[in-house]
Amino acid sequence: MPPLVEVSSSDPHERGRQYGEQARERVAASIDFYRDEFERKSDLAWEDVCRQTPQWLPYIEEYAPELLDEVRGIAEGAGVRLEEILALNGRGELRKGNPFERPEGCTAFSLSQEATSDGHVYCGQNWDWRVGTKASVVILRVVQPPKPTIVMHVEAGQVGRHGANSAGIGLSANGLEAPFGFGPGIPQPYIRRRILDSPDMATALKAVYTSRPALCTNLILTHRDGFSIDLETTPARHGVMYPKNGLLVHANAFLAHVPVQIEDSYRPSSVDSLFRAPRLERALRIARAGDARTAIAAGLSDHFSHPNGVCTHPDPRDGGRWETLLSSYADLTTGEVMVADGNPCEEPYEPLPCNLYE
Repeated sequence: MPPLVEVSSSDPHERGRQYGEQARERVAASIDFYRDEFERKSDLAWEDVCRQTPQWLPYIEEYAPELLDEVRGIAEGAGVRLEEILALNGRGELRKGNPFERPEGCTAFSLSQEATSDGHVYCGQNWDWRVGTKASVVILRVVQPPKPTIVMHVEAGQVGRHGANSAGIGLSANGLEAPFGFGPGIPQPYIRRRILDSPDMATALKAVYTSRPALCTNLILTHRDGFSIDLETTPARHGVMYPKNGLLVHANAFLAHVPVQIEDSYRPSSVDSLFRAPRLERALRIARAGDARTAIAAGLSDHFSHPNGVCTHPDPRDGGRWETLLSSYADLTTGEVMVADGNPCEEPYEPLPCNLYE
């Protein structure tokens, strides 16, 4: 199980300071990885990367000023520069010299009551990203009255990624590659955190629709009452999908719409996403007749087209760059969060020692 970092305060700077202190070693590991990756892949020194980060400050200040305070606290607690924490929270949005030629893999899902034999609501995903980043992963529990308590899975130093909150809202997310965007806008961690800060679905959706993201990404929002929605977000318009028979699945290809900016030339580079989504959907259909948790574990462990399947393993043909860092799902009915530390075909799912609704 990755380290569980628990912070508690109504003051955002204090929350960040607690986070940075507890995750100091993993923040340093994350900085080391990205410093090396930028220098090796794009000949861009870490100082050059950090010089780009102030471009986001006015957008974050307008959209989520309290999260900027939290970021400052993380830097203080971890003993690093603010620009470095800004870089960790915008490593996908950097345009100049960005060495990450494809988005985070990730296969995500949502199951509502009519799709499960136990009548529970589930959401989750496999988090696929670069080999070498696993050493920076932490599970972050944020107690922040009067806002909902959050449990998230993040790279140390990030203020948001995917997870669920005590208001019964779950967020699953995956990358969408499109060669447009990367202009002025808000990096994804702040948008995702605003979603998970929300006490209700209307506020969560407003967090998406009042933002101008700097790049494309897919978001599945799930509520414990059985509502779910998929949003293919771009710096321009968003595509929307609703579940079919209580089931939503998404990988890394546009399904709801293809942005007009790329509709004449669109070819998904993550071609495995074209079969990962239907493979997981097929596996989860049996949750209606059998045990839902067994179906989820089997679906997220699927090895069709190994090593580039739902359960992703390093592929020596491309240098072994991608893997499933973490597999997780939340039972939004009971509040239990289950985590497999790495590939779910190899690591068992274990419950977190904290419940969403405690």
